[in-house]
Amino acid sequence: MKKDFSCCCPSLIPSRETTCFYLLGVLIALYMLAGAATFSSLERPAELQAHQVWERRLRDFSREHKISCEDLKHLLRHYEEARTAGIRTERGRALWDIPGAFYFVGTVVSTIGFGVTAPSTVTGKVFLVFYGLLGCSATILFFNLFLERVITLLSLHIFWCHGRRSRHSRLEGRASESDGNEDWKPSVYQVTLILFVAVLLVACVAATLYSAMEGWTYLESLYFCFVAFSTVGFGDFVSGQREHHEDTRAYQVANCLLMLLGVCCTYSLFNAISVIIKQGLNWMLKTLAWMYSGAVQYRLQLRPLFKLCFCDSEPTICYCEDDSLHRQQVQAVSSSPHSMLWRSSVPSAIGKCLCDEAKVETVCHRNYDRGQDNYSYEKNEDYARPLPT
Repeated sequence: MKKDFSCCCPSLIPSRETTCFYLLGVLIALYMLAGAATFSSLERPAELQAHQVWERRLRDFSREHKISCEDLKHLLRHYEEARTAGIRTERGRALWDIPGAFYFVGTVVSTIGFGVTAPSTVTGKVFLVFYGLLGCSATILFFNLFLERVITLLSLHIFWCHGRRSRHSRLEGRASESDGNEDWKPSVYQVTLILFVAVLLVACVAATLYSAMEGWTYLESLYFCFVAFSTVGFGDFVSGQREHHEDTRAYQVANCLLMLLGVCCTYSLFNAISVIIKQGLNWMLKTLAWMYSGAVQYRLQLRPLFKLCFCDSEPTICYCEDDSLHRQQVQAVSSSPHSMLWRSSVPSAIGKCLCDEAKVETVCHRNYDRGQDNYSYEKNEDYARPLPT
């Protein structure tokens, strides 16, 4: 029946790629649920504490300066609107001059989006939609081309090192095989390790620069590097926004170059890790298939035992053409030395084949003869009857 079902409905049986897609979706959902539970347990107490501190400060300020809390909150809402336009309590660098606008479009096309700067006019918002559509597509293409060249360069370097090591081993007489360098290819794990080291070096250098120029701790600088290079862009830490940064053109150029290099390397690393994840998914599918086949084989091996148990305990059920149910009680002769064999050879359930268009019922009668089971089969379209012994 499974074979016929697969022939009739091949579209309902997913392929390996589709199964891998579904499995990856389930794993991502579970990963997100685990992350949500972890961050909720870590950050929720701090959020509640911050709310309590803020409410206490509002009450103290309104009581000290004799201002109602409603008027104070109304003023704070105006400040939130002004903050969207780039107004800060501490004066910073200009946001919409040429260097500031260039930094903004860099965060747009690289999909970082810190959120510190955003267009406030309707025309600017409409223009951003079309500008980001083309710019993000072109930047993703640039990242892919960068990844191809990085992998080619790493592959050539690894291939050269492998060839040099194999030639050295042949000269020492430790290799008796012919030259197999033409069929050798670098492993994805080697490429991933090299890309990880490259991202780590770029992040460490950038964190040193940001720690000195922004006044952050080294750990905060590393955190900013990951958030920026992975194009997440929370906006809690943003580089190059202080007022004195307008006079440091070298720092602005270095900031843009480090951002570009870090995003390219991190994007390449993510692609390499995705290949490893896909290999892990394929291994999981093979393991599940092996477990399923083992369970099927185990069930087939236990099927005779199940038949013996059911025949030993349940009465025979016969189905007739009019769907009436007849039960035949069979009593075993306990005194006979073959009583167990006789109980295992009593008539079992007579099945009704649903796939046969003629609805032919098969009657199975087991006849005990000389200590062995003899099977007789007969087909009848009218009714089910036992065969004569």
